[in-house]
Amino acid sequence: MKNLLFLGCFLFLMSAYSISKTHVLKAKNTSITKETMAPSFYEFTMKDLNGDVVDFSNFKGKKVMVVNVASKCGYTPQYEELQKLYAEHSDKIVILGFPANNFGGQEPGSNEEIKSFCSENYGVTFPMFEKVSVKGFDKHPIYRWLTDANLNGWNNEEPSWNFCKYILNEKGELINYFPSKVSPLDQEILDLINA
Repeated sequence: MKNLLFLGCFLFLMSAYSISKTHVLKAKNTSITKETMAPSFYEFTMKDLNGDVVDFSNFKGKKVMVVNVASKCGYTPQYEELQKLYAEHSDKIVILGFPANNFGGQEPGSNEEIKSFCSENYGVTFPMFEKVSVKGFDKHPIYRWLTDANLNGWNNEEPSWNFCKYILNEKGELINYFPSKVSPLDQEILDLINA
């Protein structure tokens, strides 16, 4: 009788455990699904250097190059190449500049100082955004999206220095990453723009 009672209790507990585990798994799967529903690039909005809010859905239908920029870097002359690329191909691509002070303190200026520097030294006319962090604990959400394969579909590569380039296609899908040393006028980038 004790054995039968023990067996009954054991089966009851196993049944309860199994039901409980199933609900936990379902709950976990539900939360995983919600977490992995990545935002679209076009869902982002951000302030530019003038303080105006820019809706990234405005960039639908064009390729996009996202670049983390700095005013006191060995790669700073790439501003000239970025501006040339934008001037010659603005019908196909928009360049988005994101000043960041993450590498060697090479972007110490305020948003107003950055705006003046870019305008006076390089005649920058492509969209420039307020200063952000592109890596670390305070990484801006746009860079979280660009550097997390769970969000963008394939890429985990963070900027390794200033002037790293992320390229998106006309549908807002990340399609390539180029490190700082690659010129904005590199043939591979031009081929991507004209594809």
